[in-house]
Amino acid sequence: MINDKIVVGITQGDINGIGYEVIIKTLSDSRINELCVPVLYGSPKVAAYHRKALNVENFSFNQAKDIDDINPKRSNIINCMNENVRVELGKSNEYCGEGSVKALECAVNDLKKGKIDVLLTAPINKLNVQGKNFNFPGHTEFLAKSFGVDEVLMLMVSNTMRVGVVTGHVALSEVPGLITVDAILTKLRILNNTLITDFDIRKPRIAVLGLNPHSGDGGVLGNEEQTVIIPAIEKANAENIHAMGPYSTDGLFGSEGFSKFDGILAMYHDQGLTPFKALAFDTGVNYTAGLPVIRTSPAHGTAYAIAGQGVASENSFREALYLALDIFKKRQMYSEINKNPLRISHQETQE
Repeated sequence: MINDKIVVGITQGDINGIGYEVIIKTLSDSRINELCVPVLYGSPKVAAYHRKALNVENFSFNQAKDIDDINPKRSNIINCMNENVRVELGKSNEYCGEGSVKALECAVNDLKKGKIDVLLTAPINKLNVQGKNFNFPGHTEFLAKSFGVDEVLMLMVSNTMRVGVVTGHVALSEVPGLITVDAILTKLRILNNTLITDFDIRKPRIAVLGLNPHSGDGGVLGNEEQTVIIPAIEKANAENIHAMGPYSTDGLFGSEGFSKFDGILAMYHDQGLTPFKALAFDTGVNYTAGLPVIRTSPAHGTAYAIAGQGVASENSFREALYLALDIFKKRQMYSEINKNPLRISHQETQE
């Protein structure tokens, strides 16, 4: 932190998408600088191009040589690309992918050193980032490897729901083989812990979705619910994790039953993200739970089709910034509260 303000590292994402647009629109509100110190890892040249394309005149970045050179009263930018960078709005190419990865690597390096407090990532193209320095399905897997964590949870967050997935960026054909008791239990532990430490929910209620239509209808439409999901829920309950289900996806979301739970665990990507984005696309946030650091991202992608047109909504990116700040404060509070817990005497445990 600098002057009691949280330092937010922001990665540029794909320079030909809407990343710079939503970043600039968010940071143009001067009140942001009262809450935190934004640091964009990207390119001043690319930022200037997008400012011109968007006709933004009342905002500019402070150009810093490195993280130690930032201005705590301004939105800063650190150059991670060479001067020959060229923007081609709406196009995916290898150069964009290299820029996405370079910015991410620079930000993660400073995050590991404690130079920035939280990480906010703009959207990348999962295809053009692939290369010798990046062989991951997305940010989530890269960050897990970078911080030596075996298991993390992709958690979609809005004001009305929090949806995690057991299997993330994998082909649908692979999902049934990956749904195991251990896999579900591992994700439930991460979800339960993050709801307590990062969202300040004392006793979280978690809904677990079934894998099959109608949760298998008692085995008529599949038996994974009986053989895998219910045993995982029972084991979670034995660990004092308040998990319930399995619930049918259409029933839970169609009846607004999701509002009765603090978190929802889906079995696969589209099962959880489709209803989430249908209900909260404009304000949804992607949060990586289970990391020792805090990382958020907007719920949308690069949106090449509207890049540079000035029509992209910054709401999701702004919410991702707010969530990162909120979780940072909640983690601090949780750590402070649990730093010196009161000891329970042997007599008290017998009463």
